Amino acid sequence: MKLKYNVDDRLPLSQLSLYALQWFILAVAVVVTSVFVAQGSPAERLFFGQKMFMIMGLTGLIQVIWGHRLPLVVGPASVLLVGVLSALASKSNGNAIYSSIALGGVLITLVTFGGLIKHVQKLFTPRIVVVILMLIAFTLTPVIKNLIFPAQASHTEHIFGLVFALVAAPIMVVLNRKLRGVAKSLVTPIALVVGSVAYYAIFPLKEFTPSKVTLDGLFISEFRLDWGLVVAFFICYIALLINDIGSIESLGKMLQTEGMSSRLKRGVRITGLANIVAGSLGILGPVNYSMSPGIVASTGCASRYALIPATILLMLCSLSDRVIWALTAIPNPVIGVILLFLMGTQLAASLEMLHTTQSVRSFGEGLTIGLPIMMAMLFQLMPRGIMPQIIEPLLGNGFAMGVIMVIIMEHVVNRAKS
Repeated sequence: MKLKYNVDDRLPLSQLSLYALQWFILAVAVVVTSVFVAQGSPAERLFFGQKMFMIMGLTGLIQVIWGHRLPLVVGPASVLLVGVLSALASKSNGNAIYSSIALGGVLITLVTFGGLIKHVQKLFTPRIVVVILMLIAFTLTPVIKNLIFPAQASHTEHIFGLVFALVAAPIMVVLNRKLRGVAKSLVTPIALVVGSVAYYAIFPLKEFTPSKVTLDGLFISEFRLDWGLVVAFFICYIALLINDIGSIESLGKMLQTEGMSSRLKRGVRITGLANIVAGSLGILGPVNYSMSPGIVASTGCASRYALIPATILLMLCSLSDRVIWALTAIPNPVIGVILLFLMGTQLAASLEMLHTTQSVRSFGEGLTIGLPIMMAMLFQLMPRGIMPQIIEPLLGNGFAMGVIMVIIMEHVVNRAKS
């Protein structure tokens, strides 16, 4: 691939500013679409957003300087978003949820020792990876529906969400196909801005509430174990590990970067450590985003130095509650439509992978993909309270059950004959 700037190229100031701004806007868009998971008062939710911006910025900075040293944007893991939302739906304790995230970070960190990463990679065949990509999209569908059509919203707000979805999503698809270079990576941020302006032209803007910044609220109040949650999040973290490995390796192979073995180990280890910190702080853990190779390919800039100002700016934003309030004031219907588009691109990526890897060449191989997805939706929509409380957080997590099912189908029930 012909690039304007390679991984270790230093940029002229004018180009550095341009590409850093691109990465910053993209990182903001990635973070704000997950902040809605925060619980508590408006002041507590704002503090949650501040912690998210700080950890994502700090993790990204450490990664590009000492970790994988590749131009990869860091953001909250969507698979953890699915896990947290499933846990909240089953009325799980917040401390238990984020304690499980911290333990998941420990799991990821330990995997980087003793060559375990290679063994984990062998477990996940192309078919399983395709199903994982699909499961993230399908299990987020109820969340997207509740964002576009909030339960307590007025009829007018519901109409706005429907119209915005019908208009914005196709336009974003067209722009994503037509635009080139830096402009292509700005499709999602532009939709966030335009959608927010349109929304607040009709509905009143919520008043600013100062962030509730306290030492007591900085970390979770207690470390609490719920074994059903721990198992559910461990399964989520296996998917996160594959996502992280895939993001790093795909970009490294695309750029033909040397020393990928050590880059991969350092990158995944930092992801694990950052998830331990994130869980302790009561926020979603970070992951390297798989959209980054596409951005590098479209802009022609692979310099990791462009991310340094972007990550520092992300951390600086976290120091001002007013800035975070402005950045997170995006209305729920707009976030829902953005997630709708992003999950559509995720499904597209899974179908493309299905084609390029020739993973389905028979009815049986297709069933290995189809049945786990249907089982995942069954568990996702299962009425609460019908299973023992200790295992309900696991069984009520459609994503986790879908991953378990596809592993069983691929390696046991529908195993290919050798």
